Amino acid sequence: MPLHIIKLSVGSEDIDDMYKWLKDSKAGRDKFSHTTRMFPRRKEEIVPGGSLYWVIKGIVQCRTPIADLVPVTGKDGIERCRIELKHQLIPVYPMPRRAFQGWRYLKDEDAPRDLPKGDRGKDIPPKMRKELIELGLL
Repeated sequence: MPLHIIKLSVGSEDIDDMYKWLKDSKAGRDKFSHTTRMFPRRKEEIVPGGSLYWVIKGIVQCRTPIADLVPVTGKDGIERCRIELKHQLIPVYPMPRRAFQGWRYLKDEDAPRDLPKGDRGKDIPPKMRKELIELGLL
């Protein structure tokens, strides 16, 4: 079983913002990677097969398969980790998650399952969706 990473998607209002990022990266206007301060010590459990699960507005809403974890040094000389992502965004069953700093490991058995293909819940407004999830009705 792969090990995953969970991270807040800062600045994203909803999953559509993530799809815009994916589209921009495919068009060469952005990179589909994320740089973080700490390098995972359990890289061998994450790559291959792990995903980066994105928390958007307090809800885990999607995941992106991780292609690689690359050590990089910033302009300030500080070591960081660039999480190279595959060009996929997979919606998952929404799961509430409180805010946290940085990233956390996420065991496969604790990760939300993928939504059926094509089911993104577009018929439910984001605010209502969040309230239904918090009530345990979705």
